Amino acid sequence: MTRTGIEDRSEATETYMICLDVDGTLVNHDGEMSQAVKDAARAIVAAGHEVVISTGRSLGATLPVIQMLGIESGYAVCCNGGVTARIDLSLEDGYEVIERKTFDPAPALRALVKALPTAKYALEDDAGRFLSTERFQDASFGVVATPVTLDVMLAATAVRLVVFSTDATAEEFGEAVGTMGLSGVTYSVGWTAWLDIAAEGVTKASGLEVLREKHGFDIEATIAVGDGRNDIEMLAWAGRGVAMGQAPDEVKAVADEIAAGVDDDGLAAVLQDILGEAVRA
Repeated sequence: MTRTGIEDRSEATETYMICLDVDGTLVNHDGEMSQAVKDAARAIVAAGHEVVISTGRSLGATLPVIQMLGIESGYAVCCNGGVTARIDLSLEDGYEVIERKTFDPAPALRALVKALPTAKYALEDDAGRFLSTERFQDASFGVVATPVTLDVMLAATAVRLVVFSTDATAEEFGEAVGTMGLSGVTYSVGWTAWLDIAAEGVTKASGLEVLREKHGFDIEATIAVGDGRNDIEMLAWAGRGVAMGQAPDEVKAVADEIAAGVDDDGLAAVLQDILGEAVRA
């Protein structure tokens, strides 16, 4: 059976839909992928499993990871579920965006700026551009952010709103944001005082569920691996949710199992185990 991307699984009952976070899972916090992880991930792709990169990164910052793993067809869920892309090297750009989940960032942005006036703000709009209120740049954007006024950001249509503060720890930041009563959006706090905001109900899990239903994977055939608070819904959703060893306790609490940490090639061991299961089957 020749398969392009995720197709009907009637003849591929041992194939898994494997959903992988990037930062802290595929790569360490310096953005480096170990040879062991690269080799194991490439072996998983070559074995015919459907590897779906599922990340808070924007698409532009996700594509290099897809290329590194040798994924030539399939899907990527980016911006914590805000953007889903189909990977196909026969296309001019090698991919096409098939869905963007947008929202009006103005209500949340106004509340955040009022409560956190010294924080840095950026958003990805519905055309994939990043707008920022000052010189706020991060590798997860995938493009250079364009400095704009707050009024321009308030008028934009967003798929992702990012807030970064240097004035608090991640825990303090999370507590502060939690008291704001943000409504109409979904948000998660990162390892630092970093906030990712998406449309209400949009998470990595919501994007992956659309792909799972569309392409006929049983939930038991889904495996997800991640380490961040933005992975909580994904790990709870998957048939087998695996938290990386360095994950916060609230992430580990929803997982079915705990892998070794990213610096100890925890993902490589998980992927090797999957390959071993296929051989034993």
